[in-house]
Amino acid sequence: MKKSIVGLLTLLIFIGFVLSGCSPKSKYDRKLKHELASGVRNDSLFLGLYLGMPEKDFYTHCWQLNQKGLIKQGPKNTTVEYLLKNELNYTGTMNFYPNFIDGKISEMPVRFVYTGWAPWNKKLSADSLQADVLTWYKKKYGDNFMKVDHPERGPAYVQLSGNRRITIFKENDMNVWAVFTDMSVAKPLIDSLKTVKPAVDSIKKSE
Repeated sequence: MKKSIVGLLTLLIFIGFVLSGCSPKSKYDRKLKHELASGVRNDSLFLGLYLGMPEKDFYTHCWQLNQKGLIKQGPKNTTVEYLLKNELNYTGTMNFYPNFIDGKISEMPVRFVYTGWAPWNKKLSADSLQADVLTWYKKKYGDNFMKVDHPERGPAYVQLSGNRRITIFKENDMNVWAVFTDMSVAKPLIDSLKTVKPAVDSIKKSE
């Protein structure tokens, strides 16, 4: 999984707060400050994984899930793959692999795709997939997602709940990302317009 691309895409979503005006960003900042000050921890991810999970425990747990036939290695053996049979309107897969800080899970990028995706099949496009993932996540993690309209990447959805942030956005017409971040350990985002052009250029070169 391209960690740098995920980071740049996520950054672009939050740069969208700046480009779309001060009000959405101010709302986000107030919400983030409130949630972190609450002291509430929401570490739950999925499949028994959680933010703050020790790296060794992550590998052991994934090995156990693999032995049960619940997960397998993803493309190029760089991710973990889970088949979504009933969670979405159409069968899909989610590939994931965490980022670690001090040997513990600090962020979990998850990439979704419908297994039957094709360029001409609009019902399996990323637009449909994003709406599908959002509906599922509202049921699983709560309904309080904020919509962020980015001028280049389209709509994204953000939920702040205690220390956990969930960001859902489209990468392209095929893939959708959901990124779980532990905001109690994450480095502050740089909301500077100076980062827009190099970030966009880096993503375009990698596509």
